[in-house]
Amino acid sequence: MFTGIVDAVGRVDSVALNNGVELRIKASYKGVKKGESIAVNGACLTVERVVKGGFSVHAVVTTLGRTLIGEWKKGRTVNLERALRATGRLGGHFVQGHVDGVATVVRVAEAGDARLLDLAVPADVAAVTILHGAITVDGVSLTVNALSSPGVIQVSLVPFTRAHTTLGQVAAGERVHVEADVLGKYVRQICRSEK
Repeated sequence: MFTGIVDAVGRVDSVALNNGVELRIKASYKGVKKGESIAVNGACLTVERVVKGGFSVHAVVTTLGRTLIGEWKKGRTVNLERALRATGRLGGHFVQGHVDGVATVVRVAEAGDARLLDLAVPADVAAVTILHGAITVDGVSLTVNALSSPGVIQVSLVPFTRAHTTLGQVAAGERVHVEADVLGKYVRQICRSEK
């Protein structure tokens, strides 16, 4: 379980194909343990090895089917978050690290000191997304600022988020990982099963 409050930006140090994709990620973390869960651009991955200055993880075929990880190259920057401790602060929202799919940035606009991103999201994500609700974009907990049009949601990036995550560099046409709010997914499932 995560909060969507990114605590480091890492860099992909190597990519290897091996029944999925093995990634070695450079990160400033101290005390990483084998078997620990770390959200990498919002995808919960298990640390297989701790290496000097970072760690390695393996993305299996099912993960590759719903993320962009199979397209990543050496040098790519990624948002990182270590799993929530029961004694920690919940600054964002409950994030499972189970990426629901890929969204496309359809528009980037400036609004005062905020940067607005309009995202074309998968239909199942749009179905459970509400105005002023939560959504996770590349591992970052964000508030839904507007429902721009069917299948398009808008988020607003504050200066701190732009400076401390990879979202500050996102441009129109790029694709990002999205995870819908888990509460919305549960409500949708309960409503379906009651029919």
